Amino acid sequence: MTRFLPLLTASLIALAAPMALPGPGFAQDNLFAPRLVINDQAVTEFEFQQRRLFLQLLRAPGDLDKVALDGLVDDRLRMQEAKRFKVTLKEEDVRKGMEEFASRANLSADDFIKALGQAGVEPETFRDFVTSGLVWREIARGKFANYAKVSDEEIDRAIEAETRKMALTVAVSELIIPAQPGQEEAALDLARRLSREIRSEGAFAAAVANYSAAASRQRGGRLDAMPLANLPPQISSVVLPLAPGQVSPPVPIPGGVALFQLRSITEGKPTDAAPVEVEYARLTLPAESAAQMAMVQTKAQTCKDIYGLLPDLPADQLVVEKAAMSAIPADTGLTLARMDPGESVMRARGAAQELLMLCSRAPVSETPVDREGLRVRLVNQKMEKMADQYLARLKADAIIRTP
Repeated sequence: MTRFLPLLTASLIALAAPMALPGPGFAQDNLFAPRLVINDQAVTEFEFQQRRLFLQLLRAPGDLDKVALDGLVDDRLRMQEAKRFKVTLKEEDVRKGMEEFASRANLSADDFIKALGQAGVEPETFRDFVTSGLVWREIARGKFANYAKVSDEEIDRAIEAETRKMALTVAVSELIIPAQPGQEEAALDLARRLSREIRSEGAFAAAVANYSAAASRQRGGRLDAMPLANLPPQISSVVLPLAPGQVSPPVPIPGGVALFQLRSITEGKPTDAAPVEVEYARLTLPAESAAQMAMVQTKAQTCKDIYGLLPDLPADQLVVEKAAMSAIPADTGLTLARMDPGESVMRARGAAQELLMLCSRAPVSETPVDREGLRVRLVNQKMEKMADQYLARLKADAIIRTP
């Protein structure tokens, strides 16, 4: 299994090219005197100076005295645990770890060691640094692999998080004017007038209080900031041309007309822009089933939960769909854009009630998402976090003293 060291970023390591290394290291009397004792094992002055110089060559940030000494304390505790658990490494594993580390500076292990030596860093300093990291990874795997499980829901949330990295993030306010059958033209005329007259956020909030039928009415119509790609194209196309403070032209939606005011727009990394695909569930029950619908909304945490709560439901009453935002009706798309996976809302649909739940949201990609690769990364992140907490406990329990 491939091993790697997460202790320093590749960008720092890449700076350790041979031509950038400074001259010889420190000279000092009594280099082998203990500088610190950890559970009766000493860290010598020589080890401290070597580690500090090593970090300096890697251009590590921070107080190098503190970083070096803290790192050596951690390494002592790691190696003490390795002895306790009888964890050992084969020579080829250590060599492989050294080669991998050196490759981040585009060097072989031998060339990396030679470059360090020109600056006064002994080969054992590099070897000990690598060995400690490798040993600790083995301990972490042994202790935490069975606990660092990653569920499908966690993978879905990680994929969802990727959709937050869109090129443009917008903060908008909404005003939804309801229209009963036969009243559509009157609602559209009102929306046109408001679009012409409103010139400030305060005026828009006042119109929301007077006319809006959306749940956001209590917040002056304000929606949380969201990636522009989360919005259905029918809405994003009228929001994008707006300047902050401007109000969109009316947008007809089923059962009414919508207006949007742009509060702010933030540009991100263009390379992150991608269309969005959502999976969502629509549960439709008669109006007299309000108690049953409320039970589902309270207990269902995922779309799959609905099946368990209503096992005998006719197939046409629970529909789960997956589609790009561009293929979803504007009113449904706007509702889904405001939601996180697992959230649901109730909507009136004639004589029936509809529960709309967002199952997942993901960027549309020409290549399918590597769920197993993502699972491995999430497992490694969990194990690393558990290992950090474990090391912190060891440090808290350790007897650390100056001679």
